[in-house]
Amino acid sequence: MDPASNGIQEPFDLIRLSLSERVFVKLRGDRELTGVLHAYDGHMNLILSDVEETIMIVDQVEGAPEGHTTVNIAKRKMDMLFVRGDGVILVSPPSRT
Repeated sequence: MDPASNGIQEPFDLIRLSLSERVFVKLRGDRELTGVLHAYDGHMNLILSDVEETIMIVDQVEGAPEGHTTVNIAKRKMDMLFVRGDGVILVSPPSRT
């Protein structure tokens, strides 16, 4: 399927078509967000609502050999969130079939 037929000619077009839809956002610091995208700008600052944040916390196990770690996952929910663009690694739109 030709991307131009969907109105996608540059990267921000994909974000524009995802307005008012649930998106997945990967951030620096092992953080991930899912939420409804309401606004964005050229710096990739985002306004999301109905947000769930997932934080992966990697801990070194005391007394264990080097490289042995445990990964804990913390989750929290927020009604509304402003995401500063310099922390955004990727934005994934909802799947369109």
